[in-house]
This record gives sequence, C-alpha cells and structure tokens, in this order.
Amino acid sequence: QVQLVESGGGLVQPGASLTLSCIVSGLEFDYYVVGWFRQAPGKEREEVLCASNEEGVTYFIESVKGRFTISRDDAKKTVYLQMDMLKPEDTAVYFCYGYNDYDTLYWGQGTQVNVSS
Repeated sequence: QVQLVESGGGLVQPGASLTLSCIVSGLEFDYYVVGWFRQAPGKEREEVLCASNEEGVTYFIESVKGRFTISRDDAKKTVYLQMDMLKPEDTAVYFCYGYNDYDTLYWGQGTQVNVSS
C-alpha cells in the first residue's frame, strides 16, 4: 500500500520559514519524481515544484523561486519543502506527490500552511 504522509504545516507570520516533510512508503522511491502541489481556498490546485533524480528540480511557479527549496532523501524515502520568506499568498494546503512513467500519480492528505499577521 502506497502512503505519502505530510507534516510540518502551521500558522506563521509573513517573512517566516517553514519546512514541510513527506514520508513515502510502498513504492521504489528512487525511481519516482516527487514534488509538491498546493491548493488555496477557492482556487484550483497548482503544481509548485518537483525533484527527479534524472532531471533535477523543476519549478512551476515563478513567485516561489528563490524562496522554496525541494530536497529528497532517498535513503529515508522522504521529500522536504523548505519555504522561506513566506507570503500571505502562499497560504494553502500543501500536498506531496510521486509518479513515474510506469505508475500512477500518488499524493498525500496534505498539510495546511497559513501565512498571516
């Protein structure tokens, strides 16, 4: 059974940092692209960034470049999202996901991030 479990969300002030973690089980982590997408209230889900052992890191949202960093620890089957200089517009539920060319897309239950003064 594949599971992705996120943690690390919370309420922070603008300019603060948060690190999200996602522990993956049930698949061969090394061979999967892993990443994060987010969904803000009343908005559609949007892909944020992802990391592949073959392709490196891909950003999908220009406004997070220089502030968000993704990393993966294949030995621990964990993917991290370091978020610095958070802004109110970063408020959303953040989901980690994993996929490859031979399998379906998997995602977790999400963790809430609120950025507010």
